[in-house]
Amino acid sequence: MTKVKEKQNKTFESLSKKFGYVNKMQAPKVEKVVVSIGIGSLKDKKKIDLISDRLQKITGQKPAIRESKKSIAAFRVREGDPVGFQVTLRGKRMFDFLDKLFNVALPRARDFRGLSRKSVDDMGNYSIGLKEHVIFPETSDEDIKDVFGMAITIVTTASGKDEATAFLEYIGLPLKKE
Repeated sequence: MTKVKEKQNKTFESLSKKFGYVNKMQAPKVEKVVVSIGIGSLKDKKKIDLISDRLQKITGQKPAIRESKKSIAAFRVREGDPVGFQVTLRGKRMFDFLDKLFNVALPRARDFRGLSRKSVDDMGNYSIGLKEHVIFPETSDEDIKDVFGMAITIVTTASGKDEATAFLEYIGLPLKKE
């Protein structure tokens, strides 16, 4: 069992006094993690395959291709062209990914001093934008010429910003001390 899952199981005991939980089902949980990458109007098939392969290695799951909904002539995008990839992680893969993100990848980021507390939305979800995918250990260092970013959204069952922030900090998300 990963550290993140162990912490989530102990959430009720630690946060019940602060938020007044009466039942274990009231304690917040991580519902899913969504990892998405935009490739824009990239036409090079090799680069698209490389991005898809890297995302699959990082998440452990094959990414779904997101296609454009409209044709936009100014961007040279036709309806149905691939514009991004998305992976939705749940269960064991989600906890393994979060454990790797919190304890391995984020500390390897350049000039990392913690994540912002302002990235929690009103529904209790946390969004992270990474500029480089090379902070993950699965990426090979030889191919650094093709660096891309990604957006990671951690979806929780928390009812608000304060509850989500306390929960995410408790499970190990490295937030800045403010």
